[in-house]
Amino acid sequence: MTDTLAPARPAAASAWHEPRILWTRRWTDRLFSFAVERPESFRFRSGEFVMLGLPAEDGTGKPTLRAYSIASPGWADALEFFSIQVPAGPLTSRLGRLAAGDRILLGRKPTGTLVLDALTPGRRLFLIASGTGLAPWLSVLRDPDAWARFDQIVVTHTVRQVQDLAYRTFLARDIFDDPLVGDLARGRLSYYPTVTREPFERPGRITRRIEDGALFSDLDLAPGFDPATDRAMLCGSTAMIRDVSALLERAGLTEGSNAAPGDYVLERAFVG
Repeated sequence: MTDTLAPARPAAASAWHEPRILWTRRWTDRLFSFAVERPESFRFRSGEFVMLGLPAEDGTGKPTLRAYSIASPGWADALEFFSIQVPAGPLTSRLGRLAAGDRILLGRKPTGTLVLDALTPGRRLFLIASGTGLAPWLSVLRDPDAWARFDQIVVTHTVRQVQDLAYRTFLARDIFDDPLVGDLARGRLSYYPTVTREPFERPGRITRRIEDGALFSDLDLAPGFDPATDRAMLCGSTAMIRDVSALLERAGLTEGSNAAPGDYVLERAFVG
C-alpha cells in the first residue's frame, strides 16, 4: 500500500473585490464622488446598489460597510459613487480622505429595486431624488434602455443649499453631448432642481411642488400623475420617500418590485 496525498482544497473565494480608486471629485466639504476599477466579473443592472467598505482601522475585526447606489450605468468600465462625508461617520469620514490608487472593499452581489425591470410599461418616467439619492438616476439616465422604454424622463433633485446640486451641469447640459444617450435625451429629458434652505429659482421640497402643481406647470407637463402613463422611482431621505409615496398612491399608482413590477419603486434597503 502506498501513501497518496489528498487533493488540496481550493481557497475560499473572498467575499470582496478590492479595486483601486481611479479618481475622486469634491463637490463641497460634505459631498464627493469617486470611481473605482470595475472587476471583470462584476455585472449589475443600472440603478442597483452594492456594499462598499474599508477594513477595520486596527487591522482586526470586521470591516466597516455601507450600501451605495452605483452612479455609473451598467455598461460602464468604471464604477462611480456619490457620497456624503459625515465628520464622525465610521465609513464616510475615511472614504472622503482616500485618493486615486487607494483600495476599497467592493461587494460581489449588486442588488436593488431601482431598476427599469421593476416598472410596468409607461410613457413618462419621474426620477425623484433628494441629496445623494441622485446616484441611481445618474446610472439609469445613461442607460439607452431607459430611453427605449419611455418617451419622456423628468429627474428632480432636492437639496438644502445651491452648492449641494452636484452634477447640475451634467444634467442641465453635458448629458446631451454623451456619445451613447445624448441624442436620445435631447428634447426628452427635464431636469428639475429645488433648494429648501436658501433662495433659489425653484424653492422648497419636491413634495410641496407636486402638491401645488408647480412641478407640472413649470415643465409644461400635463398636471398630476396619471397611473395609465406615469411611472416613478424614489431615492433619498426617508421623509421624502414617505411623502412622495403617499402622493403617488393617492394618484392611483401602485408600488412595484423585482418580483411584481408596478407603477413606482423605492429602495427599502435605504429607508429607515
